[in-house]
Amino acid sequence: MVAKRIIPCLDVKDGQVVKGINFLGLKEVGDAVEMGKRYSLEGADELVYLDISATREGRKTFAALVERIAEVINIPFTVGGGISTLDDASRLLDAGADKISVNSAAIKDPSLIERVAAKYGSQFIVTAIDARMIDGKWMATTHGGSVPTDRELFSWAKEAQDRGAGEILFTSMDHDGTKAGYPCETYAALCDSLSIPVIASGGAGNVGHIADVLTLGKADAALAASIFHYGEISIPDLKGQLRSQGIEVRL
Repeated sequence: MVAKRIIPCLDVKDGQVVKGINFLGLKEVGDAVEMGKRYSLEGADELVYLDISATREGRKTFAALVERIAEVINIPFTVGGGISTLDDASRLLDAGADKISVNSAAIKDPSLIERVAAKYGSQFIVTAIDARMIDGKWMATTHGGSVPTDRELFSWAKEAQDRGAGEILFTSMDHDGTKAGYPCETYAALCDSLSIPVIASGGAGNVGHIADVLTLGKADAALAASIFHYGEISIPDLKGQLRSQGIEVRL
């Protein structure tokens, strides 16, 4: 059995880790470098760094900050935010990223996924999908969930896979920051429709929520922020409780 992954997420704005509800009301919660180092030492399986204002502000992810984080961690490191060209991807790879995450730019130009995968391999590219329920369908959004699109979650995830994405990071914008749990039925259906790993994001409030999305939701990994940032549970305690429930995780 492949071990399930636990992935802390650093949503970064102006160099500081921030957190809000549904990406609104953002509050600073700590320094990106120090928090990345702590999660690495605690036993996180991977780390995700998303420069959440990069696309909205029309600038590039700060490679210098990526480099500083990469220097103090020893786990796989995924970076996203404002990545729209091969040069952007190359710059972040050089700065120490192991994977890059594309979202808004890939919806605007899906061939970006193919170009990055062709140059670096599918394992280097994660397609992030921020979706919310609109008129009974999960529809992808861009620019931090603020701009709706005509891309439906399941068809867009399948297209991203076919174009070369190595993983899908699906965030429910309706659940993000609410700590009310993940939409497990949606994750299960998405995982069943794809052959690549799915990372679940948006809604983790306790161990039960994470256990549910890794079992009932069939997700390959659970990404969380608030419960780690605010010290509600440590990664070792979380993994210990998941293991006690029969869920395979790396201790």
